[in-house]
Amino acid sequence: MSEIANRVLKNSGYLYFSMGLSMFVSLYSTRLILNALGSSDFGIFCIIGGAIGMLGFLNAAMSTTTQRFINYAEGEGKPEKQKSIFTVSISIHFLLSLLMVGIFEIAYFFFFNGILNIPSERISSAKWIYQLMLLSTVLTIQTVPYNAVINAHENMRYLSIIGIFQTLMKLIIALIVVHVYTDKLILYGILTTFVSFVFMIVLRIYCHQNYPECQFSIRKYYNKKLMGEMTSFAGWGFINSSSSMFAQYGMGIILNSFFGTILSAAQGVANQISGQLMVFSRTMLMAINPIIGKKAGSNEIANMVRISLFSSKMSFLVIAFFAFPFIIETPYILQLWLKNVPEWSVCFFRFEITRNMLDQLTIALTSAINAEGQIKYYSIFRGCSYFLPLPMSLLLFHLGFPPYWFYIVWILSWNGIGSLIILHYAHKNCQMQYLDFFKIIIIPTITTTTISLPVGYLFSLYMEESFIRLIIVGSITILTFLTSSWYLAFTKQEKNIIIPACTSLIQRIIHKINILK
Repeated sequence: MSEIANRVLKNSGYLYFSMGLSMFVSLYSTRLILNALGSSDFGIFCIIGGAIGMLGFLNAAMSTTTQRFINYAEGEGKPEKQKSIFTVSISIHFLLSLLMVGIFEIAYFFFFNGILNIPSERISSAKWIYQLMLLSTVLTIQTVPYNAVINAHENMRYLSIIGIFQTLMKLIIALIVVHVYTDKLILYGILTTFVSFVFMIVLRIYCHQNYPECQFSIRKYYNKKLMGEMTSFAGWGFINSSSSMFAQYGMGIILNSFFGTILSAAQGVANQISGQLMVFSRTMLMAINPIIGKKAGSNEIANMVRISLFSSKMSFLVIAFFAFPFIIETPYILQLWLKNVPEWSVCFFRFEITRNMLDQLTIALTSAINAEGQIKYYSIFRGCSYFLPLPMSLLLFHLGFPPYWFYIVWILSWNGIGSLIILHYAHKNCQMQYLDFFKIIIIPTITTTTISLPVGYLFSLYMEESFIRLIIVGSITILTFLTSSWYLAFTKQEKNIIIPACTSLIQRIIHKINILK
C-alpha cells in the first residue's frame, strides 16, 4: 500500500505541476486571443467549437472504455490480449472519427442555414473554422488509445511534459496571431489544428517505440469478441455521460426560462470557480484510476475496494482544503474578482461546490464499478437519476419556489439517490461493505467539516470584510482543517502510509534540486 501511495504522490506531483502551468498560461493566452480576434471573431470560434464539442461525451465514453480495458489487461498480465485491445481500440476510434465526420458534415448545412447567428461578412471564415475544428477533433480522437496506454503504464511524467508543451504551443499561437495582419480567425484555426496533428504524431511515435503492446494489426490481433465487449461497455458508458450532459444542459435552460439571463450568468460564475477547484481532485484521480483498473484485472477486488474508499476520502479532503476558505469568503472573493457580481452568484457557488464535494464521497467507487465491468444496470439507473431534477425543478418553479431550489433538487437527486445507486452496485459487484463506507469516509469527513467550517466562520464574524480578513480567515480555516484531518480523518495505518510517501517525495525533490545546483 505504501508503494501505491508513493506512485500516486509522484504521479500527482507531475500532473499538478503541468496543470498549474496550464491554468496560468491558458488564462494569459485567452486574453491575448480575445484581444487579437476581437469579441465577434472570438465568439464565432467559441460558438463553432461549442457546437462540435456537444458530442464530446461520445469521445469521453470511448476514452473511459479504452482506459478500463487496457488497465484491466495490464493487471491480468496478458501481453497478447493487450495487443488485441490496442488494435480493437484503434479500429473503434477510426470508425468513431468517420462517424463524427459524417454527422458534422451533414450538420454543416443546418448550422450555416439558420441555426448559427453569424455576421454575413464572417460566414466564409466561420465555415473554414468549422472544418478546421472538425479536423482537430478527429485528430484528438486518434490520440485517445495512446493516452490510455501511457496512463495504464502510469507514465504521468511524460503526460505532464506533453501537457506543458501543449500549453506553451498555445501561448506561441496566441503571440503569432497577435502580430500578423492576415485573417486572424482562420490563422488561429490552422495553427490549432496543426498543434493537434503534431501531438498526435509525437504520441504515436513514443508509444510504438516504448510499449510492446502498441502493435496494430487487424489480421494478427483483431478480436471480434473483444470488439463486442468494448463496444457494449462504451454504449453503457455513453448512457451515463450523455444523460449527465443533457440533464445539465436542460437544467440550465429551465433556470433561464423561469428567471432570465441574470440567473444564467450567476450559474456560469458558480460553475467556473467550482470547475477550477475540481481540477485538483480530477488530477489526483487520474493518478489513481490506473491502479484501480489493474487491481480489478489481477482479481484483487478487496484491495481495489480499499483503495477506492481511501481515494474517495482523499478526493473530498483535497477539495475541502481549497473550498472551505472559498465558502466562508465567497462574497468578498467574487467582489474582488468580478467587481459587478451577478445576483445569486454567492448562493449558487456555495451550493455548486457543496454538490461537487458530495460527489467526491463516491467518485472512486464509480471507478471501481467501471473497472469491475458489469455496468449495464448501473448505467441505466444512474442515467435515470440524472434526469430526475428536470421535472422536479419545473414543478417547483411553477409553484413559485425561489431559484436556489434548483440546487437543492439537484443535490437530492444526484448526490442522494445517485449515491445510493453507486453504493448498491459497489456492494453488489465489488463486495464493498456499507459499514466500511461509513467508517472510512462518512464519519471522518463529517467530523472534519463540522470542526473546520465553524471555526473559520466565527473568525469572519468578528472582522471587517477586507483582504487581510481573507488571508487570516483562510489561514485559520486551513490550519484547523489540516489539524482535524490528520487526527480525525486518517487511521494509524493510513498515517503510516502517508508519512513515508511524503518523506520520500520531499527527498526526491531535494535531491533533484541539489543536482540542478
